[in-house]
Amino acid sequence: MLKNIEGIVISETPFKENSKILNIYTAEGIIGVTSKGCKNLKSPLRTISNKFTYAEFTIYYNEDHLSTLKEGHLLDDLIHIKTDLTLLSYLSYISELVMQVAKQNASPDIYHMYIATIKKINEGLNPKVMMNILEIKLLDYLGVGINLNACAKCGSNKNIITIDPDAGGYICSKCHTNEIIYDEKTRKMLRMYYLVDIESVSDLKIKDYVIDNINNFLSSYYDRYTGLYLYSKEFLNRTIN
Repeated sequence: MLKNIEGIVISETPFKENSKILNIYTAEGIIGVTSKGCKNLKSPLRTISNKFTYAEFTIYYNEDHLSTLKEGHLLDDLIHIKTDLTLLSYLSYISELVMQVAKQNASPDIYHMYIATIKKINEGLNPKVMMNILEIKLLDYLGVGINLNACAKCGSNKNIITIDPDAGGYICSKCHTNEIIYDEKTRKMLRMYYLVDIESVSDLKIKDYVIDNINNFLSSYYDRYTGLYLYSKEFLNRTIN
């Protein structure tokens, strides 16, 4: 049957001489489709059969096997990202991360947050900020959310002085030992990252040191609690450092 799907091509694999197999990430999950003849220069499927193509696709849907791509039209060419190596590195990492999370949690919210994030990056918003906002939200879908309500050690919500990735959240003055002190601006902004609706994010004025503090914290937290090893993150770090 014919089916219209909104999604983004996460991966492409050569198939036969002039075709490809595409994995399209959608709110319903990943749908595998065959794009027949798309490598031909005159094929109408050529422009929509490439990795990171965000489009509405019309497919001959086959629930148990590969579906077949009939046609499609771009929803956003993401040209700002695709013409910038650094931004493309962010997109590669974000995409790989989302795919790993989606394997553990099939919520359509993950797809919508992912699309909203890459749109914001394509619009010119700070890619590190947008990446970190998505990262902190995805932790809940991995079952390892940060404790942003009270001290992770004693449960008190008074005299919070820092946040620690090893402890898993806030640390109060009574429980503080040798943990790095993240100042109040960093802690408040980290909480804002968690609470904000990605689609509503506009040009945020955030000090560079706060951005770096949050990124360093989240990197340590992911290493400590998620068990995810992503090559694209290593490549991104080499690109931006």
